Parts: sequence; C-alpha cells; structure tokens
Amino acid sequence: MAPTGKRTGESTRSAGPALPNSAGYLDGRLLIAMPVMGDSRFERSVIYLCAHSAEGAMGIIVNHPAGSIDFPELLQQLGIIKKGEHIKLPENAESMKVLRGGPVDTGRGFVLHSSDFYIENATLRIDDGVCLTATVDILRAIASGSGPKHAILALGYAGWAPGQLETEIQSNGWLHCDADADLIFGDDVDDKYNRALQKIGIDPGMLSNEAGHA
Repeated sequence: MAPTGKRTGESTRSAGPALPNSAGYLDGRLLIAMPVMGDSRFERSVIYLCAHSAEGAMGIIVNHPAGSIDFPELLQQLGIIKKGEHIKLPENAESMKVLRGGPVDTGRGFVLHSSDFYIENATLRIDDGVCLTATVDILRAIASGSGPKHAILALGYAGWAPGQLETEIQSNGWLHCDADADLIFGDDVDDKYNRALQKIGIDPGMLSNEAGHA
C-alpha cells in the first residue's frame, strides 16, 4: 500500500515536547497529534503508520468514529449481506466500529487487523502482529466468521508527501510511540488519545495547559 503523494496534513507550529525522529522511519508505530494541532482533520488523533519511507507516509486514524454508520449497515450498503441479515453476524462483527481513517480516499474501506488472517497479493504485513487489507474479501470473511481475531475498519487514510511527515514532527506537530494491540484494536475509541500520551509518560492535562499558554 503506497502513499499517494497527496498533501493531506498541514505543517503545524506548536509549542510543547516532541520526540526526536531518531529511530528512522516510523512504520508500525503510532503518531499522536499535539493538543495544539491546527488541522481539524487530525485534532486529538492517534494514527497507526502503515508505511513510511523516502517516498512519503501512509497511516490509519484509529480513534475517530466515522459517524452513525455501524459495520452491519456498511456491509448492507456494499451488498455483502442483505438487510436484516446482520443478526447472523459473529458477535465481534456486530460490535466492530467503523472509523474515519483519514481524509484521502474516504469512499474506500481499509481494514487493520491481526496477522492471523492473510490474503495473498492483497494483505500488507506491517509487523509481526498487524496487517492491512483493503479488499472487500476481508469484509466477507469477517461477516462469515472466518476473518481475523482483531480488526478495525476505517474509511479513508492519512497520507504525507516525501519529507512532509518529518517536517511536521520537527515542527512539534506530532509525537510518536510504540504501537500495541489495545491502542489499535481496543473498543474504547474515545480514550485512546489520552492513553497514547500516557504511554510515553505525558499527562494529557499538563500538556494541554502548557500548549494553551504558548
């Protein structure tokens, strides 16, 4: 899954700490928006980076719900199940949240999922525990109970042009931290932002106060 090269995030000027970009490329890690993020599309967002290289970066926002639509309704819209058939879905499919993955290609679904499910020539293995699949086949598998153990469905993705993400990190637009399954796949979407900050030892309240007085 290659980045499009489209400019989808804006560089931000913000006060507050940012981790140095000393680990090289950040694919497989989480980006955490600084509280003073100036782009409303990314405010309080936690983004799992699926790809990051000299060609740019691509990630999925894992903590912004896509509105009122739920997974069974989406499957009906796509013609994967018939109306009323959602009662036959596996329990984890019933409760699976539909997220707003980013401002690019919002009409397309991207499934971040555990590595126990793989489709040849369609699934991108990001690290040992997380994969990305963007074909309708994985939605059919989830609906039938043969999909991955853990998954989130996101509409759209976030993309950065070459060097853009590095510039935004240097401008204190983003923090980053190690990813874990709970932050990616956990049900408590509204709490992921605070927990991601706490993971790197930052009190969200203190950071907000400091940024507000910059």
